[in-house]
Amino acid sequence: MVLLILRWAHSETALQATTQLRMTLYIFMQMTGGMLAKRRFMSQLMVILSILILSPFTDVVQHEVHNMNNPKLLVSTDWLAKHLNDENLRIVDIRGHVLPATEPPPHYFNHADDYAQSHIPNAIFIDWVHEITDPNDPRHARIASPECFTGVMRRLGLNSTTQVVAYDDANGMFAARLWWALNYYGHHQVAVLDGGWQKWIAEKRPTTNIIPQITPTDIQAVPDARWIYDDEQVLAALNTDTVLLDVRSEAEFLGQASRAARAGHIPNAINLPRSELIDANGMMLSPELLRQKLHQLGLTNSDQKIVTYCNSGVSASYGLLALKIAGYENSALFDGSWKAWGNDFTKPIA
Repeated sequence: MVLLILRWAHSETALQATTQLRMTLYIFMQMTGGMLAKRRFMSQLMVILSILILSPFTDVVQHEVHNMNNPKLLVSTDWLAKHLNDENLRIVDIRGHVLPATEPPPHYFNHADDYAQSHIPNAIFIDWVHEITDPNDPRHARIASPECFTGVMRRLGLNSTTQVVAYDDANGMFAARLWWALNYYGHHQVAVLDGGWQKWIAEKRPTTNIIPQITPTDIQAVPDARWIYDDEQVLAALNTDTVLLDVRSEAEFLGQASRAARAGHIPNAINLPRSELIDANGMMLSPELLRQKLHQLGLTNSDQKIVTYCNSGVSASYGLLALKIAGYENSALFDGSWKAWGNDFTKPIA
């Protein structure tokens, strides 16, 4: 009977679980009989059910990657390979790169040419430099307006139930920016491909140069203020319990380098460089390791308000993603980040 219960507990689908449960109940009743045995069985069953509630049956959550505990935020290459042709899945290629601040501008580039040559099947390209940023901001530091982002969402053919999976070739930071932007504008069915393009290619998975034809929708971008902080909100938060998490490099945090007119950091901010959130293979650290790093910084209360920032909000999006994966749900992003703060001489710095 124990073996049957274990088989049931590890069933991969609800149908398999139901079949195993019926078999277990039948054999148990045949072996023991009586209402007392039935009551004992049901008592044990309730314990098992309470455990299984935390272990979903669907294939979506049964990833083999070590850090796939929250499939709503990350998906593995294995999962994506199995679901490439799902009707309600939208794969987004948002590859690009950023030049060091020591290089002459421009610093921000998309990889549209790379997409045209080869991409994951059924993926559609989004330009992180121009499409999801405010064209009136010369620093490309703020999210596009609701009107502009509505156009992006419609071009992607999104509806309220479309599952989006974003990938890049920069250890997830541009994919995370799109993840944040979609969540901010009300579309929460979005995940980042852990390991991104590099992992997909290293595993010799299929690619194509065929550009999919997407039927536009009439979806509307609706801002969700829980996901964002602006300059004045950050200023007001300086004398509160809100934690500002700076995910720039240590050199930038210490004022030894800067992408803004001033160098340094926002007063009382804590530094956790984005590079420390990624393992040697370009994968997000496990929730356990992320929590260890946060605890080492004194961030032991997962209910505490934490606001991430970087130079322009891109790396900060990855930092926010890491916080959510670690279970710090009460977190948001400072849009504009250091490029907004460091160029505003009315704002204090440290």
